[in-house]
Amino acid sequence: MKRISRSVGLSDSSSTAAARRAGADVVASLGMNEVPAGQAAIIITEAARNAVVYGRGGQLLMSGSSSPGQIRLDILALDRGPGITDLSRALQDGFSTGGTPGTGLGAIRRMASAFDLFSSPKGTALFARVAESAGTISPAQSLEFAGFSAPIASETVCGDSIAWHGERDRVTFLVADGLGHGFGAAEAAEEAVRIFHQEQASAPGEILARMHDALKKTRGAAAAIAELRPYSGTLTYAGVGNIAGVVLSDTLGRNLISHNGTLGHATGRIQEFKIEWPRDATLIMHSDGLQTRWDISKYPGLLGKHPAVIAGVLLRDFRRERDDVSVLVVKPAAQM
Repeated sequence: MKRISRSVGLSDSSSTAAARRAGADVVASLGMNEVPAGQAAIIITEAARNAVVYGRGGQLLMSGSSSPGQIRLDILALDRGPGITDLSRALQDGFSTGGTPGTGLGAIRRMASAFDLFSSPKGTALFARVAESAGTISPAQSLEFAGFSAPIASETVCGDSIAWHGERDRVTFLVADGLGHGFGAAEAAEEAVRIFHQEQASAPGEILARMHDALKKTRGAAAAIAELRPYSGTLTYAGVGNIAGVVLSDTLGRNLISHNGTLGHATGRIQEFKIEWPRDATLIMHSDGLQTRWDISKYPGLLGKHPAVIAGVLLRDFRRERDDVSVLVVKPAAQM
């Protein structure tokens, strides 16, 4: 699987052009066909413009992936504006409070294969996905998930990485955080991703042990792997270093344990933990670029939103600006 992440700050009208250019680079790298590429360009332009005009600026994140049978680009626009007071009207063509034609949100929703947003007085998180499929059945069809990574402001590359691998009743997810930031951190995280895909026949703890050996030639990384078996309702988790994991549901709220250490340098026991995966569960994993004091209950209705929107709100409101950041959210597709 090929995966590309890109982040663009949104501050004024020139940011819209910068976002469009970055989106064109991502689409070209993914090898997306002309029609979905055009749809992505329009969505990125409108989402960036809305964040600037209505949301006082913010950030646009893109997470693209290319695997046999599917190319997908997840687009997330985050702002800290006053929020959308009448969402149903805002989604109607012709409605505008900013002097624009009022076709942006409606156009985004029509062109996206998946669309959702969450708006409050703290701002708006808008998500749209453009997907190109060869008609194959996704091995992870029972799950909906999204992940975003962004570098510290002083860097052009991100030292955090997110990856996933799916089979019919086994889907594994990785969050890796290379030590520090910049190219050295990115190299370590990329090596962790390579081993993750290479060792898919192994259990999460065994994959981490092989990562530990492979990362000795790098500056090292923190990493955690979650193995979900949605049909049998189980989650197996193993982590080393400062990767946070939590499972939330109506019947369960459980922090997932990562042991101290740095893969590639020094690590003690690598231990797996197996817990129930309820039908209404939400898995959230993130690097230490995100504070751990967030509380979803303070955002009424957010837990029912698309995983990309949940990830976006957490990233916007709880990011540590001094580090790279990555956030991954997973939910059963039946909830969507």
